[in-house]
Parts: sequence; C-alpha cells; structure tokens
Amino acid sequence: MGAFKLELRCPQKVHGIVVDPECNWSFESLSSELHSLEKKLHDSCSVPVPFTKAQSRKGVKRSLGAFVMSLSNEETELSESESEEDHDLRMVTAKRFNCDDLYMSDSDSSDYELAFDPQSYLMGEVGLVESAFFERSHEHHLQVQEDIRNQLSAIETELMTEQEKYASAFARIEKYREARKELERKLDTQYQRKIAEALDNHLTAIQREHELKSQIEERRIRSDAAHEEAKRKERAFHEERLRQERARAEAEAKLRIEETKMAALEAERRAAKEADSSNLNLQPGSGSNRTKKSQTTGDVVRAAQTALTLEQGRLLKLKELEEANRTLIMTSNMDFSNHERHISRLIRQIRGVKENVRVKASELVKILKNPSCPQTISVAAFAKKVVSHCESPDNAVFACGHVIVLVTSQVPQAMDLILAEFHRACIYTVPKHVVYSKSFFESKEAYYKDIGHREDDGKLESEKDYLKRLESYMKLYGALVQTEVQGVPNIHGPKEGWAWLARFLNVLPANMYTAVALNAFLQTAGFALFRKYKSQFTKMLLIILNDFLKALREREDSELNPIILEIQSYIEDNKFRQEPEGRSLQGQLLSSRVYSY
Repeated sequence: MGAFKLELRCPQKVHGIVVDPECNWSFESLSSELHSLEKKLHDSCSVPVPFTKAQSRKGVKRSLGAFVMSLSNEETELSESESEEDHDLRMVTAKRFNCDDLYMSDSDSSDYELAFDPQSYLMGEVGLVESAFFERSHEHHLQVQEDIRNQLSAIETELMTEQEKYASAFARIEKYREARKELERKLDTQYQRKIAEALDNHLTAIQREHELKSQIEERRIRSDAAHEEAKRKERAFHEERLRQERARAEAEAKLRIEETKMAALEAERRAAKEADSSNLNLQPGSGSNRTKKSQTTGDVVRAAQTALTLEQGRLLKLKELEEANRTLIMTSNMDFSNHERHISRLIRQIRGVKENVRVKASELVKILKNPSCPQTISVAAFAKKVVSHCESPDNAVFACGHVIVLVTSQVPQAMDLILAEFHRACIYTVPKHVVYSKSFFESKEAYYKDIGHREDDGKLESEKDYLKRLESYMKLYGALVQTEVQGVPNIHGPKEGWAWLARFLNVLPANMYTAVALNAFLQTAGFALFRKYKSQFTKMLLIILNDFLKALREREDSELNPIILEIQSYIEDNKFRQEPEGRSLQGQLLSSRVYSY
C-alpha cells in the first residue's frame, strides 16, 4: 500500500493531548495515533463517544501554516472522481479552511459536560473536506485492518500448515529413524546369532574331535588294561593251581604219614592188647583224657544240642562265604567298597515309616541282585551292616526287622548269614551261655573274650558296655522273630522265637547276662508271642516268674535287683498285652502325606 502522509500545522498540545507530535505523518503512525486518541476518550468517559470536540475553537491561536497532504503516485490508488491532472501531483497545498466552522458549540461549557451528555452522539458541524477526509480515512483504516487481519489469518493458516508439515515430516523422520534402528538391531542380532552359531559349531566340532580322541585313547587304555589283567589273572591262575597242587601234594604226604602212624599205632595197640589179654589186666589209655576234656567242654557250654548244631552250620556258611569273597576280591581288579558303602548308607537311613521301609528294602534288593557286584559280597555286607546297626543310638529295631524280612523274602540265603552274624556278635541269640572255669580258661580275660567282650587297644570293654550291646542285639533279634508282614513270609518268625524261649529256659542258668538277654527279648517279642500262643505263653511267663527270678534272687547279688524288678513288673503288670512302642510303623510322614504300605 502506498504511503499516505499528512502534514498538520496545528497547536502542539490541547488540554494535555498531543496534537502534532511529528511533522511528517505516515499512515501507520496516524492509525496508531487515532487508536490512542479513541482509547483515551473511552477511558475518560463511561459513555462511548465516537467523536467529541476537545474544546471550543474560540481562544485558540490558529497556526499560520496550511494543512499539507502528501500522496505517492505509484502506491496510492485514485478514485474515479479524481482528474488526470491531480494524478501527477506530488504535493497538494490544501485550501485554508476555518477550524471554527468544523464544530461550534452553543455555549462555552466544559467539554466534560458534553462528553458525559448521553444525547451527544452526533458529530458536530464540520466542513465538507474534513468530513470527506475523515470518512475516507475511516474506510481506509477499516480496509487496512481487514487486510491486516486477512494477511494475519493467511499467515497463521500458512504457519499452522507449515507446522503440521514440519510435525508430519519430523514424525516420519522419527519413524524412519526408529525403523532404521530396529532394522539395525535385527541385523545386529542376526549377525551376533550367526557368529554365536558359527562359534558354537566350531566349539562343538572341537569338542567332538577331542571326545573322539579321548574315546580312542580310553579304548586303547582299556585294551591295554584288559590285556594286562588277563595276563595277571593267567599268572594268578597258574600260581593258584601250583599252590593247590603243592597243597594237595603236602596233604597227600601228610595223609600218607598219618596213615603210616595210624598203622603203626594200630599194630602197637594190637600187640599191647595181645600182651594184656594174657594177664587179663586193663590199663587206662589216652582216650580217657579226651573223654574228660569232652565232659569238661559240655560243662562249660550251656546250650541245647539242636541250637548248637544250627549255630555251627550258620557260622560255617558265613566262614566259607567270607573265604570265597576274599579270594574273589584278590583275583578281581574291581573295587566293591562302593557297594558296601551304599548298603551301609541305606541301612542308616531306615526309619519307622512304612514308605521309608518299603523304599529302603526295595533299593537293598536291587543292590543284592545287581550283576555288577557278586551277590556273595553284597549279601555278606548287608548281613554285617544290618546286625551291627543295632548299636546305633537312632536304631529303629522294628523297622530294621521289617527290612530284614522284606529283603530275605527276595534273597533267602541272606537269613542264615544274618543269624550267623547275630551268633558271632552275641552268643545269647543261639541261645548259649559259657560258664567260667579255671581249668578250661587260662584267665578271666580269655573268658570275657570268649563270651563276646570287645578289646580296644589291649583293654577289654567294661561289663556295663558289654551288657548294653547285649541288650541291643537281643532287642533286634526279638524284633526280627516277631515281625509279620502281610503277604511276605518270615523265614525266622514267631515259631523260631518260641523255640528260642524254650531252649533258653530249659538250658541256660540264671545270672546277669541271661537276665538282660531274656528281658530285652521279652520287651520286643513278648507281645507277638502272646498274640500267637496265648495261654501257652502265659505258662512260660509263670515259669520265668517262679523259677528264673527265684534263681536270680538266690544269688543274693544286689546288682541283679533292678533287672529282677523289671522282669517281674513286665509279667505282673501284663505289659506283654500292650503293643511295644514303634512296633506299628507310621503310615505318614511329618508332612502329613499318607503312604500305602
């Protein structure tokens, strides 16, 4: 738009209002000044006044200069009413007009009264040129404002459009960047995965190669070891055969010598007999000493003959088995100690719970039938460990009795070995008692060793410790003979327990050892024997009460009083009718989980 300049030559201030602050006015300056005037008028009056006269023109000194308006020919559009001559004018000198004619008041009252007059809305009388100028200026001002608003709106719209474009472009850029990052991450992951796969394949190949080499080396070592073992066994076999041949030859030589001696003795005996027959006199021979010795042995060992026969047979089986195992271990390069330790660990873990007993018995049967270990070695280890376990403080005798019955039902030959271990550890499981005799034993220590006292560092254990061990073995033996498992036979059951009690009362004397053994046996086996034999068992108890305890009292030993009172209380208080604690296995663990047996 063209620059519209007005030159006003009027007073500088009228009532504090700047009329002509600058000599040369631009259109923007004029618009701003008009807005400022309107705002001041509005602020000073509560009633809107479109146009008011500041004061009367009377008394105001007129400016000598004329009102000058400057127009730009290139930037200002001329109205159709303007002449072509005025089109080329650069400066137009306005015709001087009388300012008093523009607005005249009927009175010289103050402008404040006129400003607050509600009826003073019309413009006062003004000149035609001034009115036209004001109208034109007002229209131009409105048009400029509208143009400015349109331009601002267009600019705002364009700015918003540009912002949206920028935001959209920025979002696309961010999306593209995220996509690129994701793609790069995937590519990096794939690359790392490929590297890891390649490395894994490489390591696997190396490991496979090493394993192959190791297998080849191991096979070679095993082959060499087998070859060496075969050679060693062959040498051992030849040495054993030579040893056996030498032993056989020595035995044959000894046999021939003995036969020669026997023949000589027989000839001498015949000659002596013939010589004595003529005199009809009999002389005592050497056989009398042997008879005396036999009688002495019979007086020292108190046991039923059937019990001694069974004991000797079981101990002989155990001795032969141990010799065979020693030979097998010497000729074999295998280490069987792991099996023995495994058996010992399982036995130590036996508790009075049905599921525990079932599981441990099943595992022990698997070990005894495991072909990797000879059964003779595993059975001997089981017999020894299960019998010696009764000395442990946490031993559950009834649970161990169940395990023995379950295992021997699958491996019957183990029962004789277990009983042999019982007889070796405690002679009263036979039952058998050895009487001290100075003519038979060299010393008291020899007697104590014979009845089962242990020797530690050359010193025998005390009688108290010995009686404690004796009681432990008898309780386990009593728990074994009374054990009854449904559907599982007990090779050494209540019948054998009844036979033991009868042999005990018929042959063994009443003393401290036999009293402790009898009391321990009754504590564990008495309840089951009473349930099976009823009145017959009560008759046995009356014999114990009237005869055995009477014999103990006759010894007049104060140390026997506690054991006498305990046996007497067991019989008189009918404790044999009460099931002993621990006999019935628990059906559940502490976690309340129920197991079926």
